[in-house]
Amino acid sequence: MKNEMFIEFSSVSENESFARVTVAAFVAQLDPTMDELTEIKTVVSEAVTNAIIHGYNNEPNHKIEISCVLNDGEIDLVIKDFGIGIEDVNEARQPLYTSKPDLERSGMGFTIIENFMDSVEVISKPEVGTTVHMKKQLTNSKTVYN
Repeated sequence: MKNEMFIEFSSVSENESFARVTVAAFVAQLDPTMDELTEIKTVVSEAVTNAIIHGYNNEPNHKIEISCVLNDGEIDLVIKDFGIGIEDVNEARQPLYTSKPDLERSGMGFTIIENFMDSVEVISKPEVGTTVHMKKQLTNSKTVYN
């Protein structure tokens, strides 16, 4: 059985925790391990923070979208912004790369996401925005939805 959710929220840093907790609550119905739930919360946090800081330059009057589909124990998660986009996605995915060194960013967001998810696709176009599409198969998930 398939279950899905969609949320849209403003690009303010306070909404990062809202996004993380909302996705975690939705995914919890699959009964993930604590490690899996922590990993999912972390990737949501990283992708949403990237959208706010890099996609929108911390400007609050924009939207971030999250969709999540649960199907046979697999999580299909998409986080999308409509910001400035990424000029060179391959460069942005390199460990320690940051476009905001003045903010003392670690440059590990995409590396963390790639380590915690089974697959990660980043689609970005300058002045159009960025979509981060991630998938993860849970180890011992339920397939029954409440």
